[in-house]
Amino acid sequence: MATPDQFIEIAEALTEVQRSSGQQYETFRVRGKVFGYYWPRTRTVGLKQTLSEQRALVAERPDVFEEQFTAGGFGWVVVYLEGIEADELGELVFEAWRLSAPEELVAQVPDLAR
Repeated sequence: MATPDQFIEIAEALTEVQRSSGQQYETFRVRGKVFGYYWPRTRTVGLKQTLSEQRALVAERPDVFEEQFTAGGFGWVVVYLEGIEADELGELVFEAWRLSAPEELVAQVPDLAR
């Protein structure tokens, strides 16, 4: 089971991540583009993914993932931290970051998902 602290540590370890807190959730951005959210009350995370990955995650494990919304050709998923291991969460967070970061920034960072 992944913890909120692990999620925050994973997200903040990525290059040029900005974290901001609202009343009900925290937002994670790279160069101004949102790639993730954390809701303390529900211990869930929202992550940007491709549409195909969104569908696959939700279909494979609906007890861990749920469709949040789609926007701009991307599918956002809600991740229940109690149902995912930290290493898999790390891969999903990296992918969300990669989908949001500019190409020149992505080129500077090793592909952590491989």
